[in-house]
Amino acid sequence: MRIKIENLTPQDYEPLLVIAGPCVIEDEDITFHTALKLKEICLSLGLPLVFKCSYDKANRTSVAAFRGPGIERGLRILADIKSKLGVPVLSDIHNIEDLKPASEVLDVIQIPAFLCRQTDLIVAASKTGKAVNVKKGQFLSPWDARNIIDKFTSTGNKNLMLTERGTSFGYNNLVVDFRGIAVMRSFGFPVIFDVTHSLQLPGGQGSCSGGQREFAEPLARAAVAVGVDGVFMEVHPDPEKALCDGPNMIKLDEVERMLMSLKSFDNLKKMLNASEIVDDILK
Repeated sequence: MRIKIENLTPQDYEPLLVIAGPCVIEDEDITFHTALKLKEICLSLGLPLVFKCSYDKANRTSVAAFRGPGIERGLRILADIKSKLGVPVLSDIHNIEDLKPASEVLDVIQIPAFLCRQTDLIVAASKTGKAVNVKKGQFLSPWDARNIIDKFTSTGNKNLMLTERGTSFGYNNLVVDFRGIAVMRSFGFPVIFDVTHSLQLPGGQGSCSGGQREFAEPLARAAVAVGVDGVFMEVHPDPEKALCDGPNMIKLDEVERMLMSLKSFDNLKKMLNASEIVDDILK
């Protein structure tokens, strides 16, 4: 299934899509600096980029946790980045009322994992005609994603991506079942692997979540080897000082080396796939 994001169309024969940026908009300087650096990295590697950053994180562990600048200022910052840097932008939406103003700025609307079964929200997001990325909840099986697809496509919009972000494994832990990627890809829609949220330890620090960023690269390599259309990763210039999700975010200085590695894995996977297709034709 071909989807449309500006001029980006992630598909098997195209480069790995990169969706990356800080967890939440902390201030304009950090957000713009990160977007500019990510654009430079992806341009140098020939990888398409969608810049992600949330204007509001409504599902924080603690009522005191930082949520972001809110929709009005947040969308203004994202619109500025989109205009000045020429990159598509993505942010989460949490309610139907946000959809109209958000769809006027965002190139990709994202529905968070905890809201992936909210029928009215999914249908309303679909009706915008925008590309929508739905994160499969950590409480869902991969085949349950079929219901998400049916809800979304009921409006006629097929501009949908599904994101794997791990499955609850006991308390305060997630595990990635790579069989789920193959299951979701069998439905015919692009599948994205959320590298950093798969490493999250939800609520693992009491009033906030923990994380294990040291496993980011091996899990991302495995997902690319299995076959995904893109990777989602949260990055920050200084994760230890980040206001949200610092323990599982990747340091901005380490992104280029990691993406070079993932690109190599993706190229090899696609070469093997092409070779298999040729072999089948010649049989």
